[in-house]
Amino acid sequence: MTPTLAPRLLDAAFFADPYPAYRTLREAGPLHWSEEFFGGAWLLTRHADVEAVLRDPRFSARRTSGWVNAAQSQRGELAGFQQLFARALLFLDAPDHTRVRALLQAAFRPDALQRLRPRIEALADALLDAIDPREPFDAIARIARPLPVQVISLVLGIDTAPRDDVMRWSDDLAAFIGAPQPTRALALRAQSSLLGMTRHFAAQLHADGPQCAGGLVAQLLQARGRGAFRDDAECLAQCAMLLFAGHETTRNLLGNGLLALLSHPQQWELLRDAPERIPGAVRELLRFDSPVQYTGRRVTTALQLHGQTLQRGDLVLLLLGAANRDPARHAHPDRLDVLRADPGSLAFGSGIHACLGAALTRLEAEIVLRRLLQRWPRLRLADAAPCWFDNPAYRGLRSLLLRAD
Repeated sequence: MTPTLAPRLLDAAFFADPYPAYRTLREAGPLHWSEEFFGGAWLLTRHADVEAVLRDPRFSARRTSGWVNAAQSQRGELAGFQQLFARALLFLDAPDHTRVRALLQAAFRPDALQRLRPRIEALADALLDAIDPREPFDAIARIARPLPVQVISLVLGIDTAPRDDVMRWSDDLAAFIGAPQPTRALALRAQSSLLGMTRHFAAQLHADGPQCAGGLVAQLLQARGRGAFRDDAECLAQCAMLLFAGHETTRNLLGNGLLALLSHPQQWELLRDAPERIPGAVRELLRFDSPVQYTGRRVTTALQLHGQTLQRGDLVLLLLGAANRDPARHAHPDRLDVLRADPGSLAFGSGIHACLGAALTRLEAEIVLRRLLQRWPRLRLADAAPCWFDNPAYRGLRSLLLRAD
């Protein structure tokens, strides 16, 4: 059976609004082949298929080797990058994934996050206090970028993390991970940034002191001392990727969510009139315009899927953004509805790789929305033409101008 070829997707219209293209793919068939991604990949767009593959061990999260090697021009050029990148929780399968996740998850349990709530609220208040509401302001630069860096640094217990460096490191990693055909230049920048992150943590792995007291890094130090990590590289990889993931996803949720709400003023008013609706609204915002638009898996054994033979090693891209707009799962999926009864979206994945920090990301968004609604209930867009990053994996805004007066 000849595979259905996906139309070209990655143009300016797609980055501004990918959902019409997703709808076309979904309606054309359940499985498509695209040459635009990583030299060739299968695309899945329907909720049931995406969730099934996320839970199927025949589809492996270990996918970095070919990805990194394809971007280097000489053997070993990106060896340092691959050594760390491949050890991150995101790219591990069981049993390594189970072992490493167990070492990290205590910091993200509900009771731990609720203890952090007052400090996160104080960080949000400080950022909002610094904004002059009489002038237009960029919500990305003033809120969505700095707050997640401060919060994940708090969770990790590294209050000394250099904020500007973390944002630059995160940008470089996101550009590489989200590139459909990563170039050598992107890979070298990502390697430099990942190594920069690990150098920041490496000093703390071999030192005691207040800089690593009371946070996840301190817990990981103890785990390392017990021999729970295979080596320092495995421990450092978790620290670095948590710093990256804790910033990138939350930043995009805050920006995308504010744009969606303020583009639908009646939805903003529903929250203004009843703030208790905010947690449900955050879940709807995650479904409506997911910060992570796709994730990938490698086929571990030849198998049949929707009449196609997938070979061992084939790459499958799971289009989370498309699955979250699947009408078979969500009624009127292209409608933003903060009162929607939540059947669960795939914004944070599913199965063993469901996002470890999902509750933290939601908590940050809830706090920011509550504070904005309290302070500036008539908040509105100051620019009707927002500018998006041209990144198909991490959907986010470069800037978002708002007015509070």
